[in-house]
Amino acid sequence: MKRIIKMILIALSIVFVLFLVVFCFLFVGSAKAKEITWGVDFSQMQAQNLKLDWKELYLAMINDLGVKNIKIHTQWDWVEGSPNKYYFNDIDWQLLQAKQNGVKIIYVVGIKSGRWPECHIPGWANNLSEQQEKDTALDYIKQVVQRYKNEQEITYWQVENEPLFKFGDCPSWYYNNKDFLKQEVALVKSLDPSRKVIVSDSGEGSLWFGAAKIGDIVGTTMYREAWAHISDSFGFYFHYFFSPVYYSRKALLIKKIFGKDVICIEFQAEPWASKPFYDVSLAEQNKTMNLQIFKDNIQYAKQTGFDTFYFWGVEWWYWMKTIQNQPAIWNEAKQLFK
Repeated sequence: MKRIIKMILIALSIVFVLFLVVFCFLFVGSAKAKEITWGVDFSQMQAQNLKLDWKELYLAMINDLGVKNIKIHTQWDWVEGSPNKYYFNDIDWQLLQAKQNGVKIIYVVGIKSGRWPECHIPGWANNLSEQQEKDTALDYIKQVVQRYKNEQEITYWQVENEPLFKFGDCPSWYYNNKDFLKQEVALVKSLDPSRKVIVSDSGEGSLWFGAAKIGDIVGTTMYREAWAHISDSFGFYFHYFFSPVYYSRKALLIKKIFGKDVICIEFQAEPWASKPFYDVSLAEQNKTMNLQIFKDNIQYAKQTGFDTFYFWGVEWWYWMKTIQNQPAIWNEAKQLFK
C-alpha cells in the first residue's frame, strides 16, 4: 500500500512539474520586436454597414492615417452574385489606389473571408450539393487569382479566414475540413507560385499547428475584450487573461517545429458587444473599446515580440470620427503610421 501511495505521489509530482514548466513557458517572461509594421484590415461591406462612403474611408486610410499595409476582405457573394458573372470593379479600384500610393496588400480569398456571417456564400449556391459548393468555391478562387496574380501591390494571398476555428454561419462540412483547405491552398500556389500563402487561426483558441502545416505563413488573431454568447438571452463580457509572451512562445514553437513565421492579421481595435456594435449604445461600445483600452492594447502588442499587426476596426474609427464626432482613436492611431 505504501508503495502505491509513493508511486501516486511521484506521478502527481511529475504532473505538477510538467504543468509548471508549460505554465512558465506560456505565461512568464517578455519579448520585444525591434521594429513593428502596422497595417489595417479593410472591409467594404463593413463600411457600408456603417453607412459610410467606403471610397472616402479607403482614401482617408491612405492619405490621412498614412497606412501602407492593408488587408482587404472580399466576399464571394458580392463578387459572384450570379453564377459565372463576376463583379470586380470595386476591388479593381482598391488595388489601383494601393498601386498609386505604394500600399502593400494582403488579399483574402475563399468562402470564409471575415466579418459576419464570416462565410459569404452566394444565395444561388445554397442549394447545391456539398461537392458542387466546393467546386464552385474553387472556381471562384481561380477567377480571383488569375485576375490579380500580376498585381505587384499584392504581397500575400490569405486563403480563408480562421478556417479551422468554429466561428460564424458556415456549412456543416466547412469546419476542420483540412483536405478542402489544402486543396484551396494548392490551387492558389499552382496559379501563382510567386507569392506565399497565409493561413490564419484563432490566437486565443489554438496552438496554430493545423494552420502551420498547410500555409506558408501563420496569421493569428489577438483579442483582449470579448463577449461570450451563451444563449439568445444570456452572455457576458470577459477579458482574456493571456500574457503577451503567450503569443511569442507559441510563435517560437511554430518557428522551431515548422520553420514558419507568425504575424498578427487581426488585432482588436473595435468593440465586441452582444450585437453588432452599430446596434448598441456608445456607452455599451465603450466597455470593450475606448481610447484607453486602445492605448493599452498597443502597449500589450509591443510586448508580444511580434513585428507585424493589422488592426481590426478601422471602419469603426472612421465612423466614430465622422459620424459620432469622436476622432480620438483615429488620431491616436495616426501616430503609429506617420
